[in-house]
Amino acid sequence: MDYRRHFGQAIDRLRDERRYRVFADLERDSSRFPHARWRPDGPDGASRDVVIWCSNDYLAMGQHPDVIAAMSEAAHAFGVGAGGTRNISGNSHPLVKLEVELADLHGKESALAFTSGWVSNLAAISTIAQLLPDCLIISDALNHNSMIEGVKRSGAEKQIFNHNDMEHLEQLLKTAGHARAKLIVFESLYSMDGDIAPVKRICELAEEYNAMTYVDEVHAVGMYGPHGGGICEREGVMDRIDVIEGTLAKGFGTLGGYIAADQVIIDAVRSYAPSFIFTTALPPAVAAAAHAAVKLLKTSDVERLGQQRQVAQTKAALVAAGIPVMENPSHIVPVFVGDAELCKTASDMLLERHDIYIQPINYPTVARGAERLRITPTPAHTDAHVAALVGAMSDVWRRLGLPRKAPRISAAGYGAVAAE
Repeated sequence: MDYRRHFGQAIDRLRDERRYRVFADLERDSSRFPHARWRPDGPDGASRDVVIWCSNDYLAMGQHPDVIAAMSEAAHAFGVGAGGTRNISGNSHPLVKLEVELADLHGKESALAFTSGWVSNLAAISTIAQLLPDCLIISDALNHNSMIEGVKRSGAEKQIFNHNDMEHLEQLLKTAGHARAKLIVFESLYSMDGDIAPVKRICELAEEYNAMTYVDEVHAVGMYGPHGGGICEREGVMDRIDVIEGTLAKGFGTLGGYIAADQVIIDAVRSYAPSFIFTTALPPAVAAAAHAAVKLLKTSDVERLGQQRQVAQTKAALVAAGIPVMENPSHIVPVFVGDAELCKTASDMLLERHDIYIQPINYPTVARGAERLRITPTPAHTDAHVAALVGAMSDVWRRLGLPRKAPRISAAGYGAVAAE
């Protein structure tokens, strides 16, 4: 068999569909974020100054001097590696402190840190469902890939409710019956459209029909709630959610994922999840940096308020310029393109002509026909950055003849677009 031919054909299919992804060689400048150096001609070529507009370091905590200092000091004190899995190397003290801080953030008895948010969803959802007898997982239609993989790995029966459709969710809960073990799995903030789940109503239904709740808050922690606990803190329902999952790699600017819950749930996942048991722990320096970010954002509103201001300004300025921003109540600024090739061309033109980096969002991240540029303003973006962005996007939209109307994304999914 010609093995290489099959891999080559797979890549060719992506190129034919205009979905082949190219990663820009970027060097973020911690002293000048959101500025970075772009090397278009390879690692040894000349570099250009560009402005990043699509980072998930939503609050620029990855550049915060206190977070950098915490990582540096811990690396010097403890080294740069974890030394192995926790079953072999034990818990590093910075990791213990981080988990205590995370549990406190969410008002839970305990927390457990993983190497990524993807792994934490895979491990927690699959393990919880496996340990519950005859568990039925009821999952939102637009849940993240990591949640879908956790559901699959569990081997449990699953049912999908229409995105944020509480009537459909209630119907599935009612049909399942009060006695059966049920796990409702959903996100608080959906990162491609920026819409928010009706978390209070989900809690009410879970309580009425005797179901557990598992919420992914990865795009909300740090940014919402008085202490950065996420949408559930803002809505006052953290105590009504059984398992809260979050990330350390977005609002907190570092690396890793976690779950927070009752001690017995955390202990069960710690003891049974293979993807926790057999994975090397977060290095102490990373844990220390994450701890510093979480602790700081529990008491500081400066970053959150700065982000909210720049998000509002960016959305208003783009809309005023006739750029089709897809309306939502969150910090996500999706701009509709609707064509994979044009989306990539727009991204390339912004980078090459205007020194603005915004990665195109194509299938399978969103459905075909729903391609977009996803902009994420941070507190570090200035008014001058916003003005430059609007001018650049106006130029690109005019040159490429891109759509001027923002579509309305229906609850059925990313692919169900309807003109306003």
